[in-house]
Amino acid sequence: MAREPRERRNEERDSEFVDKLVHINRVAKVVKGGRRFGFAALVVVGDQKGRVGFGHGKAREVPEAIRKATDAAKRGLTRVPLREGRTLHHDVHGRHGAGKVYLRAAPPGTGIIAGGPMRAVFETLGMQDVVAKSIGTSNPYNVVRATFDALKHQDSPRSVAARRNVKVSTLQARRRDVDAEQASVD
Repeated sequence: MAREPRERRNEERDSEFVDKLVHINRVAKVVKGGRRFGFAALVVVGDQKGRVGFGHGKAREVPEAIRKATDAAKRGLTRVPLREGRTLHHDVHGRHGAGKVYLRAAPPGTGIIAGGPMRAVFETLGMQDVVAKSIGTSNPYNVVRATFDALKHQDSPRSVAARRNVKVSTLQARRRDVDAEQASVD
C-alpha cells in the first residue's frame, strides 16, 4: 500500500475546517519616504462538530496575514462539549481584559443570538442554539478571547460524573427534575 503524499493529506485535513475572518486591522508606520502599511488579521477556525480555535496573523499584505492567522488557529484547536450537538450544557461566563461575555444554553429553534465576533465562534463551532451577551469592550480580540475562556469552562455531564464518581444517569435525572420545576413556575 503506497502512502499518500503529505500535501494531499494536509489538504484533506484542511478541507474539514471552516474559517471565518473576524477582523482586519490596518496599521501605518511612518518612514522617511511616507507610510508603510501592515495588516493584522483575526480568524476563527472550526470543524462545526465541536472543535474551534482562533489565530492572529500579521503581514504586509492582507492575504498573507489571513493565511498566518488561519494556520495559528488550526494549531490551537480546542474541543467544546455540546448538548445534543447544538447548544451548551449549562450557562457560563468568561472574561479577558475588559471583555466579559455571558453564554446561555437555549431551546431548539432559538438560533445564534450573539454579536459579531461571538457569532463567528459559534458558527465555526457548529452550535445552533445559544444566547450570548458581550459586556464591556467591543474590541474583537478581547471578545473572542473572553468567549474562548467561557467555552473552556464548559463541562459535559460525563466529565462531571467522572469527577464526582457518580453515574451520568443520576446527573441527568437531576437536570430533568430542575427543568420540570422551571416549567411549572412558568
